[in-house]
Amino acid sequence: MASTDQPTSVQVWDPLVRYGHWALVIAFAVAYLSGEDEAGGPDQLHVWSGYAVGFIVAVRVLWGLVGTGHARFSDFAYGPMTALRYFADELRGRAKRTIGHSPAAAYMIAALLLCLTATVATGLVANSDAGKNPRASAHGLVIAQAHADEHKGRSERDGGKHGKGGESVVGEVHEALANITLGLIILHILGVGVASVAHRENLVAAMFSGRKRSGDEG
Repeated sequence: MASTDQPTSVQVWDPLVRYGHWALVIAFAVAYLSGEDEAGGPDQLHVWSGYAVGFIVAVRVLWGLVGTGHARFSDFAYGPMTALRYFADELRGRAKRTIGHSPAAAYMIAALLLCLTATVATGLVANSDAGKNPRASAHGLVIAQAHADEHKGRSERDGGKHGKGGESVVGEVHEALANITLGLIILHILGVGVASVAHRENLVAAMFSGRKRSGDEG
């Protein structure tokens, strides 16, 4: 006879959440690692991977409003105090397990989506200023490069107020936001590791399969 005390699993993450998660991981990694070419500006791989990040974030936000159960933002809308208490309990190994996103994960998701959106937005502005839009004409690129050279010379004459090597302030903000996002991702990975150990559940595998253990959530 089959044992009846084996833990059962339930479907938690739908395909769009899972595929979107891993596609975003790849797109951000490519964008971050291809941030500067030999000329000191973004190459086309960086530009297009940045567009991919923006598209995936937009789809995830829309799916958070109209998607399936645990994908909806309303499913993990926790107050700040609830999140702080959960985080403190997690550090002590006493946090209750949640079948969907935990309160700590909910705020991490919000921070990541906001930072990714701001990173893409500033990247679009900086890219437009640099004349490196993939849809720009050759004539437009020549004019933009001439403008960038003039801007660089003016920056060097006024003591570098426009950033290193003539880099725009928006470009510097874009770079800072990308680094902040990377820091959040590292914290997210650490949090997933802590939660996996505390709740004896492989959360990385769950994001591949979409299934989690049922029956002992708080």
